[in-house]
Amino acid sequence: MDATIEVRDLRKRFGQTVAVDGLSFTVEPGQVTGFVGPNGAGKSTTMRTVLGLDAPDAGHAHIGGRPYHALRTPLLEVGALLDAAALHPARRGRDHLRWLAHSHGLPMRRVDEVLEQVGMEQPARRRAGGYSLGMRQRLGIAAALLGDPPVLLLDEPVNGLDPEGIQWIRGLLRRLAAEGRAILVSSHLMSELEDTADHLVVIGRGRLIADTAVADLLAAATGDRVALRTSARTEAMELLAHKGGTVAVTGRDTLTVTGLPPERIVALLTEAGIAFAEVGSHRATLEEAYMELTRDSTEFVSAVDGEVTR
Repeated sequence: MDATIEVRDLRKRFGQTVAVDGLSFTVEPGQVTGFVGPNGAGKSTTMRTVLGLDAPDAGHAHIGGRPYHALRTPLLEVGALLDAAALHPARRGRDHLRWLAHSHGLPMRRVDEVLEQVGMEQPARRRAGGYSLGMRQRLGIAAALLGDPPVLLLDEPVNGLDPEGIQWIRGLLRRLAAEGRAILVSSHLMSELEDTADHLVVIGRGRLIADTAVADLLAAATGDRVALRTSARTEAMELLAHKGGTVAVTGRDTLTVTGLPPERIVALLTEAGIAFAEVGSHRATLEEAYMELTRDSTEFVSAVDGEVTR
């Protein structure tokens, strides 16, 4: 099948709440696409609509050019993990997968293969009610991989995983994408997507904010910013601002400067006798780029130390 997820002009309302508002994007085969946005942005509703769990009010969400309900063998065409807790607590993990395999005529050896792949051979012999969140996540990923599908949708797959598990799923997703699969991953951990995703779809209040390659987004966010470390922070700020730079405090002894190249900053500080320890190009993180993109789309505001922050 054509391993492409296509969302076009998607709209979904729940009562007076507009969850998704004219959203369009495409998830291409051969790459990991990160799907991000603030809480309440419409990510889960979009993924549920792709999987036919919610009916759109307008627009469409297709997999390989067809709606999910038109897929003849969905487990073999789309693998999904939306809720790791969606399994019967009295059922053993292996039996849960055996039931899924039987529903699509898959051989029982495939159950053992995916359990080995996710490191759940022994825990899967126990009842799911005693699983940790990380174990449920691994079993959910095994279920998504069971039919060896060309398309994967995973909602917060690293939630509950330990550092070893996070490293494992990072490599797993990159390997699956390299095999030509289309992978859509929702996550709030920008550091993990920075190391995993090739492309990023950012939404806020149900609308598209950005649809871009991760490398391009980081390059744009980095711009011409220069990182400066100095113990004479105030003196350096005054000097560089006077010389045409825009200066921001980023730490107790660190500044970020725009509008002046690194060599000019070094020359100015040296001429003025202002001590500095480090001057270099600043590389923006995905978290910084994301926060800048979504700062006006946050639904929930918290107060920290008496100050309201987004």
